[in-house]
Amino acid sequence: MSHSTRASAPLPSRRPAQKRSWGGWHRANPLRALSAVVAILVLIVTGIGWHSVDELVSSIERIGNLGLGGEKDGAVDILMVGIDSRTDAHGNPLSEDERAMLHAGDEVGLNTDTIVLIRVPNNGESATAISIPRDSYVDIPGIGMGKINSAYGATKLTEQQKLLDKGVSATDADKRSTQSGRQALIKSVANLTGITVDHYAEVGLLGFVLLTDAVGGVDVCLNNPVYEPMSGADFPAGPQKLNGPEALSFVRQRHELPRGDLDRIVRQQVYMAQLVHQVLSAKTLTSPGRLKDLSDAVGRTVVLDDGWDVLSFMNQLQDLSGGQVKFETIPVKDLNGWTDEGESVVRVDPVAVQKYVAKTIGEDNDPHEETGGIDPSTVTVDIFNASGTGGLAGQAAQALTGKGFRTGTVDNWIGGPIQSSRVLAASGGDPKARAVGKALGGLPVFSQTGMPEGSIRVVLASDYSGPGSATSSTAFDPTTSSSTTMTPVPPAPPIDAGKNGPKCVN
Repeated sequence: MSHSTRASAPLPSRRPAQKRSWGGWHRANPLRALSAVVAILVLIVTGIGWHSVDELVSSIERIGNLGLGGEKDGAVDILMVGIDSRTDAHGNPLSEDERAMLHAGDEVGLNTDTIVLIRVPNNGESATAISIPRDSYVDIPGIGMGKINSAYGATKLTEQQKLLDKGVSATDADKRSTQSGRQALIKSVANLTGITVDHYAEVGLLGFVLLTDAVGGVDVCLNNPVYEPMSGADFPAGPQKLNGPEALSFVRQRHELPRGDLDRIVRQQVYMAQLVHQVLSAKTLTSPGRLKDLSDAVGRTVVLDDGWDVLSFMNQLQDLSGGQVKFETIPVKDLNGWTDEGESVVRVDPVAVQKYVAKTIGEDNDPHEETGGIDPSTVTVDIFNASGTGGLAGQAAQALTGKGFRTGTVDNWIGGPIQSSRVLAASGGDPKARAVGKALGGLPVFSQTGMPEGSIRVVLASDYSGPGSATSSTAFDPTTSSSTTMTPVPPAPPIDAGKNGPKCVN
């Protein structure tokens, strides 16, 4: 892979990255950028003078009958997916050179490796983009439990075979089964998040390449050098500008990353923010050539639902540049979960996800009811295991982070024998300590001399039966073996890409 577009930096040694340990869960910080596809559509239309807007919109592939919502709740909810199709948006096969450039191979698949639900209130002054890990283990309509990124492809293949068996032509079977795959993905996302999808946007692998090259490359920054041949990622540490194929490798890599798919989601979010930043630059907006490249890229790689009045939506977004846009990621129970069949999955709790989404978009009427009015994100807890049961503190920490609390030190207790589990604080009446005790099944709160005001410490003894314990009623999860040890999901690094240059990420 060529590195000619990057800032000068020594090439990395070709050795696997070292794995790291972690704790916590992911929530990305606010960004002032919109998703790449929607933002580029807006900017092309507003920045173009020599090109017909009607011609641009008509060049986009449109699809219908997807079971969409119709914008009835005061906001536009858009499902944006990145798909690993070996064709363009119009069904034309990619060339051999294009497949090689994309590291796509010859396999037939329609996995949706990027899944983002974007909510834009009708006033058009803000937006929230919520990422869903591709391996989230969910209930897929008509199929059952499976990874959410397989909902599209698995449904398509199943329906396609049924249609062929009935004598339907190959062309018609492909078209109708593709529609079924998209419907299944839309339903899976709606069931997981509790949000009815109003509009659908899809971009293929080739889109990442063409859009990136159209703006002259995208700036990124890496904490460490990377060499991972499965995705084609081969990058030095530090700031650098990536061309199209390199950008695709950047957003696709998930192996050899400390936080696996969650690190990849952060990369995708940084990429989208920086792509929009590049589009907004004077070099793009004042260049007819770059604008034409952007237009051609959108026309060849983007698919939208046919009920979407794109021009009206663009007018709705004209004030968005002055509003706040956030990138978030749904809460995860276990990043390294396994099914009874031995499949690696990301375990999620639909109830927790729906509460999180409702809170994120401002529709949770009483977001802190379970914690006595305390916002759990303002509470940091140290957790210690005095029980003799290995891993108990980590399991309890995972339960707390799943409820929105933050965890500090998680370790074994060395302060002497403890007969019963408890929460320790400077005052026994500390409301935050009481909220922690309630979240862990009703643990009592005791005052501890010498503890700083606001500090909270949980000590778990052999009597503990709350969340995270083997006897907890919440320990059983039908999506995986009940004996599986959950892997804590790490916190996300802060992101401010597009403001002061790209934030360095894994």
